[in-house]
Amino acid sequence: MSFTRFSAALLLFLLPALAFAAPPTIQEASQALRKGQNTVALEKINAFLAGNPKDAQGRFLKGLILTELGRNADAIKIFTELTEDYPELPEPYNNLAVLYAAQADYERAKQSLEMAIRTHPSYATAHENLGDIYAKLASLAYDKAMQLDKSNVSAQTKLALIQDLFSPAARAQETAKPNPAGKPASKTAPMTQATPPVAEPAHPEPQPVATTATSPAVDPQAQVLAALHAWANAWMAKDVDAYLAAYDPEFKVPGGQDRTTWEAMRKDRLTRPEYIKIDIDQIKTRVKGNTATVHFRQRYESNTLKSSDRKTLTLANRDGVWKIIEER
Repeated sequence: MSFTRFSAALLLFLLPALAFAAPPTIQEASQALRKGQNTVALEKINAFLAGNPKDAQGRFLKGLILTELGRNADAIKIFTELTEDYPELPEPYNNLAVLYAAQADYERAKQSLEMAIRTHPSYATAHENLGDIYAKLASLAYDKAMQLDKSNVSAQTKLALIQDLFSPAARAQETAKPNPAGKPASKTAPMTQATPPVAEPAHPEPQPVATTATSPAVDPQAQVLAALHAWANAWMAKDVDAYLAAYDPEFKVPGGQDRTTWEAMRKDRLTRPEYIKIDIDQIKTRVKGNTATVHFRQRYESNTLKSSDRKTLTLANRDGVWKIIEER
């Protein structure tokens, strides 16, 4: 039997830079990938990364392209490096799980999905994929039990239930569900008995995988998280313009300062240190209409200061872009 229910993390919607407009080269590479022009997409993203080697959005897209090209080892390297550089992002872990499951390395796939969930507890795709991994591991255990005892009726019954869950009819029904992003389902091939959750893992035994692609348009929480990471990355990069652009014109300046004074102070704090490192974890997001609240722990480090604080940001949706309106 084949498990084909793992969901793929499509495109870049949760990556840090996505809160702002994607560079034209990334947009072109993404469009080429959607059209199945994988070689063209790889050429374009390589050209972009030549001048922006650390860009998380571009690297993630390259991982998707390499996966579609069947270069799984290269894709694994890309996503592994992203988990090291951006441990707060769940998507690279999710995509690694897809690729590990494609190699029948279910234990590593399980560990990757657990990391994705630890990073982002409300990441539904990872929870669903982890359930499929557990089902696969269970089927292997039941198979082994039947090999050792062919009269084991209990194991036969349990295995039949799992086979029914992942039967062709069930897969057809799953595939028929409308894609919330309005995009065609990813043609991902399963491994012998399970398929995981990344971009679009290629596999020798072709079989379509139903993918639950969410996009910022239908997943405001994804947009809010993207805005959060973009804000933190601009801070680390000491990019004053991008950092200040994360704040809404109606931002409630702390302490009753005027906006001009506050911006001058923030510019000084961004540019004065030799380096800045920001780590964000324990993120809890609540979205209600056009307003979102994000609670998280922030660790700050520079050559002059180290600190660890709990922080809350309130954001408002301004024509599809989430902007910070309050910080405490």
